Amino acid sequence: MSLQGVLPFVLDFLPQKPIEVEVSQCQLTGDAGLLPIRQFDEAIRLTERFAAALGDARSGDVIHTNLSMTRQRIYGILADYEDQNDHDTLRSDPVFKLVCDRLPNTHDLASQPTLSRFENAVTIADLKRLREVLCDEFLEAFTAPPPRVTLDLDAFDDPAHGQQQLIFFHGFYEQYQYLPIVFTCAETDMVALVGLRHGTCAASLGADDDLRYLVRRIRERFPAVEIIVRGDCGFGLPLMYDVCEELELTHTFGLSMNPRLKAISKDLLAQAEKQFEETGQKQRLFLSVMYQADSWAQPRQVVIKCEAHAQGTNRRAVSTNRPGWLVNPQAVYDEYTERGESENRNKELKRELAADRLSDHRFMANFFRLYLHAAALNLLVRLRRATARPISVAMNDLDRTIPSEALAGWQRRTWFNRRRQDDPLGEGFACTWRQRLVKCAAEIIVSARRVLIRLSASWPFADEYRRISQAVLAYPRSS
Repeated sequence: MSLQGVLPFVLDFLPQKPIEVEVSQCQLTGDAGLLPIRQFDEAIRLTERFAAALGDARSGDVIHTNLSMTRQRIYGILADYEDQNDHDTLRSDPVFKLVCDRLPNTHDLASQPTLSRFENAVTIADLKRLREVLCDEFLEAFTAPPPRVTLDLDAFDDPAHGQQQLIFFHGFYEQYQYLPIVFTCAETDMVALVGLRHGTCAASLGADDDLRYLVRRIRERFPAVEIIVRGDCGFGLPLMYDVCEELELTHTFGLSMNPRLKAISKDLLAQAEKQFEETGQKQRLFLSVMYQADSWAQPRQVVIKCEAHAQGTNRRAVSTNRPGWLVNPQAVYDEYTERGESENRNKELKRELAADRLSDHRFMANFFRLYLHAAALNLLVRLRRATARPISVAMNDLDRTIPSEALAGWQRRTWFNRRRQDDPLGEGFACTWRQRLVKCAAEIIVSARRVLIRLSASWPFADEYRRISQAVLAYPRSS
């Protein structure tokens, strides 16, 4: 919307002087924090590789390249503009032009109809190449061959926004939706693989083939690595047990409590309740059993947790092939619960970066949009890790002999809480990055010699902007 027709005007709430509002003739932006992110992207070449995976059937003079439109969408997602419609305004924003390799005084970026054609032009071959690129980025996040790689599988609901192809009504979520699947890496927080599925599919649909692909790619790069797989009860099926054993993977999957498992753990739950009544302290007791459901071909190792506390009781079970499950079932279960951090990545992907806004009509276009959102998350994750500060707050109440990676329970929570206090961006979700970096007002001046960015001298997060910018300038560039 043009403000020329509605400004200037006067506000009179200030007793001392009237407040006059008018249009500035300078080039201004509210998203100057995208510039250091673009500098980091230049170093790791994430958007460049993403765009290079896309075919382009257009001929003649192409004004808006795949790379330019990819950057429009990915940087728009990072800055909280998840829709193509947003770019009808953003296409003339000076910072969005700069991150797309254009000077602010040149012609505008792609409009919403152009971006819609861009997303709907995607082919199956493009999606397969994007899967390769996403996996490459995940593997390159390791600075050295890791001793282990932990893959967390999860699915999340993605509500429909009209008459998209392959949406269906899901009774549990009570909505028309898609049901994407996401593989994340616990060691790097990176998204390793995404898949878009129809709205009523089983959570595990296609997970076996996706897992085979990821394991092959990981072992091609790191032949000696141990691969650990974790997933909730939606993936706790004989199919997933079998594929994990076929690929020689360590796995732990959630298992829904049923009458037989409840009967097996009845005495242990009673013991936990009795101990809570006697001590007033929360009780967590564990049981290791061999268990075989009627539909299983063989018995499986199962760990059951029985918990009693002031809010009542709670029982959970996992199926596992981890060593030590019999002698230390609590360690097996606690390691499984660490997959809660992967659910934070899903929260970032779905809520913070709006991956639940797959509103194109065509299924493959929405699949492509899911890749755009995953790429935006991976760019943010790598930026967080590259610019995180070493923790400096006092940790006197933690055992300093234990590496931070091995902390558990309240010590682990204390560690992460203090990291977030000491380094809000290093531990921050997208909303924190937007508040402290991206949403930065600036004046842009283009001269014959340079592009000058003028920030506000009173901006409270100027030190963070300077620190992040210096960190990304020092980051080594990919070959």
